Amino acid sequence: MKSTAAEPYRDIDFSRAKRGPVVKSEPGKTKISIRLDNAVLGYFRSAVERAGGGNYQSLINDALLAHIHQRSVLEVVRQAVREEIFASPDKRGVSGSRRTRLKRAA
Repeated sequence: MKSTAAEPYRDIDFSRAKRGPVVKSEPGKTKISIRLDNAVLGYFRSAVERAGGGNYQSLINDALLAHIHQRSVLEVVRQAVREEIFASPDKRGVSGSRRTRLKRAA
C-alpha cells in the first residue's frame, strides 16, 4: 500500500491566525453531541423539506423549548387549581378535602 504524505502549506501565512471556530456560536447556545432515533431525525428533516428549507436542528430546539414551556404552564395551572380546591369552601362551609378527613377520623 502506498503511503501519502500531507502536502506542505506552501505560501500560507499563519502568523496572524487565531485558534477556535471559524464561525462563533450564538450567545446562549452550546454545541453538543446527542444521539437521536432515526425516526426523530427523519421527522424533523422532512418537516424542513415540506416547509421549503430551513434547519432541522432549529426545529428540534423549538420543539424542546415548547415542551418545557408547556410543562411549566401545566404545572402553574395545576397548582392554581389545587389552591382553589383547598381554599374554597363548599356549600356547607367546609372544604372537600377537610370534610373527607373529618369523615375518616369519625
